Amino acid sequence: MFRLLPFLALAAVVPATAADPPAKPAPHVTWKKTVLDRKFRSEGVAVADVNKDGKVDVLNGEYWYEAPDWTPHELQPPMDHKDGLGNYSRVFACWADDLNADGYPDLIVIDFPGVPCYWMENPKGGSGHWKKHQIWHSACNETPLYTDLLGTGQRVLVMGFQPEGKGPDANEGQMAYFTPDPNDPTAKWQMHPISEPSMPNQPVPGTFKFSHGLGVGDVNKDGRNDVVCTGGWWEQPAKADGKTPWAFHPANLGAACADMYVYDVDGDGVNDVLSTSAHQFGVWYHKQVAKPKQNEPAFQTVPLFGRLTSETHAAHFVDVDGDGLKDLVTGKRWWSHGRSEPGSSWDARIYWLKAVKEKDGFTNFVPMLIDDDSGIGTQFEVADVNGDGLLDIISSNKKGVRVIVQERK
Repeated sequence: MFRLLPFLALAAVVPATAADPPAKPAPHVTWKKTVLDRKFRSEGVAVADVNKDGKVDVLNGEYWYEAPDWTPHELQPPMDHKDGLGNYSRVFACWADDLNADGYPDLIVIDFPGVPCYWMENPKGGSGHWKKHQIWHSACNETPLYTDLLGTGQRVLVMGFQPEGKGPDANEGQMAYFTPDPNDPTAKWQMHPISEPSMPNQPVPGTFKFSHGLGVGDVNKDGRNDVVCTGGWWEQPAKADGKTPWAFHPANLGAACADMYVYDVDGDGVNDVLSTSAHQFGVWYHKQVAKPKQNEPAFQTVPLFGRLTSETHAAHFVDVDGDGLKDLVTGKRWWSHGRSEPGSSWDARIYWLKAVKEKDGFTNFVPMLIDDDSGIGTQFEVADVNGDGLLDIISSNKKGVRVIVQERK
């Protein structure tokens, strides 16, 4: 029986036998790339209708690019980040949302790991630089998330942080989610603990400045999202009051990675965890198995791709081709640490790994190339930018800023 195994290059699907039902042909997906900027501006990007003209624009913390001609407008005085070989940007991640309820999208910005994060206030579509408001004094873990953690339809900021006054290298972190102050959107946000604070010689996993790997999903299938890192997962309680830390379940969820997704890969009715290597080679799923004595879930790491591409420092789990199955979208964070990482000289590729469900419920992933000269950053977007109902790719990294539109031919 065909199963996902370690691969040295691309996966292959075993051809269907005569007894198998005929495969449903997928639409022919092609991609068209537009370069918005060839300068290294950021490694995070967002999309929103900035000026309320009905068109989706692109933002990266330094500029917003006005659709449809992608005219650049400064968000703040730009910096020269050179070619990125020996330096980094000041935007590792960003997301658009209307934070002050004035009808215009603002921008959340995660600066360099460990330093304060902030949001930028949209001048209601007007010109000029956007005013900054600090969210929190410390933003740790290189894959912070802005997501609907609590199932309320409202996104919250999920990340680790270090104690105030201790400095970004303290390694005394705590995992939490953050929400705006309901009385004053310009004030520091409210912190809601997910983990306990670190104790002496007992650091909280996933909360260091340069921690790698974070995700949100229902690990135990109780209908509530949990928070996942490589060292284990925090179980969301039946009633999250925003004040009480969640129960932590230690687990080995693989090597340093990027976004982590909870999904039943092998079709056994138990959720597993998908992840991609942030700085090495590798795409894996971590199979959830039961410990008979402790009755606690444990995980076994199963390699999916060994050397597809390296430095896959961000990923999305979305239905690219509209067949009802979520596909994994990832790619190379070009020159994540200059030329020091394995495969740093390889093409800056972006893939969508097409999900194919076998007869027994096992999900196979087949790599489909999106582009070979762009790559991703530490965070990128998958969204419909032109209103045709198809998901597109938006990225900003050391190769510049791009929109890659999905087409069907």
